[in-house]
Amino acid sequence: MTTLRPFTCDDLFKFNNVNFDPLTETYGLSFYTQYLAKWPEYFQLAESPSGQIMGYIMGKVEGHLDNWHGHVTALTVSPDYRRLGLAALLMNFLEDISEKKRAYFVDLFVRKSNQVAINMYKNLGYIIYRTILEYYSGDQDEDAYDMRKALSRDVNKKSVIPYTQPVRLEDIDMN
Repeated sequence: MTTLRPFTCDDLFKFNNVNFDPLTETYGLSFYTQYLAKWPEYFQLAESPSGQIMGYIMGKVEGHLDNWHGHVTALTVSPDYRRLGLAALLMNFLEDISEKKRAYFVDLFVRKSNQVAINMYKNLGYIIYRTILEYYSGDQDEDAYDMRKALSRDVNKKSVIPYTQPVRLEDIDMN
């Protein structure tokens, strides 16, 4: 049986097995602790009965007025525990927290090349809202999809009317 529980500082020393995936963004320790301090309710972990970390989700709530939204900063599941519905469980948890915070939508960024994740998000009700050019930097810069799912507060679904043209990161308001 899988247990969802809040991520703790101690977990920072135990979650490397989950972060080894090349598609998982790995951040510095201060980044994780900042999220733990500011948005602890958005940082959840899936744990096996033996205490092994199976996956986690890290997010936040941000924005102003009708742009108030939940954001998925990182979602990852260890390769040993994929295809068990853990990602959907973690996403549902974050969406529920965002509903309680009266957010209009939840958004996330995903590499255009990560078709498995894109399909999963689509199956969870997310749409491709816009393309952000060269969002991911590295050996080869890569575009990202900004994917969104409207929540119950967005009655008219204004938050999920897609852009028709790609945008650059510097041209968008990230809040």
